[in-house]
Amino acid sequence: MLVRSPAGPGCAIAGAPALPDLAAGSALRESAIRLAERVAARELSALQLAGMCLARAEACEPVLHAFRGLDRSRLLDQARVLDEAMAAGASPGPLCGVPVGVKDIIDAQGWETGMGSPIYDGHRPAADSTLVAKLRAAGALVFAKTVTSEFAFMHPRETRNPWNPLHTPGGSSSGSAAAVAAGCVPLALGTQTNGSVIRPAAFCGVVGFKPSLGALSTSGVLSYSPTLDQPGCHARSVADVARLASVLVKPGFTISAAVEPARAPRFMAVRTSVWPRISPQAAQVFEATVSRIAQAGARIEPRELPPEFDDALDVHATLMGFEAARWFEPLRAAHRSRLSAWLDGYLERASGIPEPHYREALATRESLRQAFAGLLAEHDAVLTPPAPGEAPSGLDTTGDPSFCTIWTLLGAPAVTLPCGFGPAGLPLGLQVVGSECDDDRVLASAAWVERAIGPVYR
Repeated sequence: MLVRSPAGPGCAIAGAPALPDLAAGSALRESAIRLAERVAARELSALQLAGMCLARAEACEPVLHAFRGLDRSRLLDQARVLDEAMAAGASPGPLCGVPVGVKDIIDAQGWETGMGSPIYDGHRPAADSTLVAKLRAAGALVFAKTVTSEFAFMHPRETRNPWNPLHTPGGSSSGSAAAVAAGCVPLALGTQTNGSVIRPAAFCGVVGFKPSLGALSTSGVLSYSPTLDQPGCHARSVADVARLASVLVKPGFTISAAVEPARAPRFMAVRTSVWPRISPQAAQVFEATVSRIAQAGARIEPRELPPEFDDALDVHATLMGFEAARWFEPLRAAHRSRLSAWLDGYLERASGIPEPHYREALATRESLRQAFAGLLAEHDAVLTPPAPGEAPSGLDTTGDPSFCTIWTLLGAPAVTLPCGFGPAGLPLGLQVVGSECDDDRVLASAAWVERAIGPVYR
């Protein structure tokens, strides 16, 4: 868990309920990689690790609300089976014994997949999603389903920011980011169609990774915009998200379990068309972080994207709205009264997008993908903010995703990592974006940055 004094997860903020402190020597502060090594070496049993995570989650849940129910017996049964297999000589997997939170739009056999909606209460899929099947094959434990906003859109649910529960954790992978930040699980799965992995990671002060479009399977995952839906993950370090993503990656894509940059990276520090939305404090922290990265030896070229990218948000909105309206059409017909007013209104408006506009947006997207590949040809990655600022107060919004939108549209791999704090004492992040299908390079660049700027909080 990441903690700073005086106001990190587990520390009181005036007027806000506080999470319980996590002991300085707790194993839950260790990396996922180290925990897997310890379980594999039988220094720590899977049952012990699962029990520690469960105790932490049970202590935090009255404030955090990150999980869609905790199934103690199911979790501990998984751990016992793994311990017995290890005792019988089974080979340890790369995530041996590590509990993983699974966003509640991703199927896991035996758990409900509720989609953040009462429409799916009681829905239990008959099989694992491909992502969960890969987790199990790697020796990981399905810890619990994590809370998502309604159908992974923007209408918020009950999860709170672990740094200050009076603020949003972001969305739609709200529970996944909050659970990792609070120290309940070392790893969690999320998804992104706009900013749903990167934004909550930035708001909660953890590392988020959205791999290239198509790198992770969406089989068994809610999909309402096939052009844009992209699974991702949360952890406490770049090394941990790389390890998790390497287990999940599809054949034909490359994400290495360990990525090390051979030299100081070459970066573009990019201001997109949404730069005017950034808060003064976030802009100051971003510029200071870029300066620290340059002082550490990286080559940085400040850039603004060409004018052809100015319409990227509109292109994204057209694609997402057109596809979502068609996916939801039968659901609205059967259950419209059980949708939130926000989502129903959004879908009503989106249903009016003409198909020619959608086809034009698809063509524009392809043109922008090619143009971005050319822009990045002589650089390793882009440095850019992941959000306009720290997590907004209140729970009636999940925050502005616009600083992620363009990169999701392009299908580019993106990592966010903590880099500072806003005026309310909440985390700010730095987003590192790479070329499509060049995930190892963006992870290596992010790992270099992580070392260069040092620990923001511990």
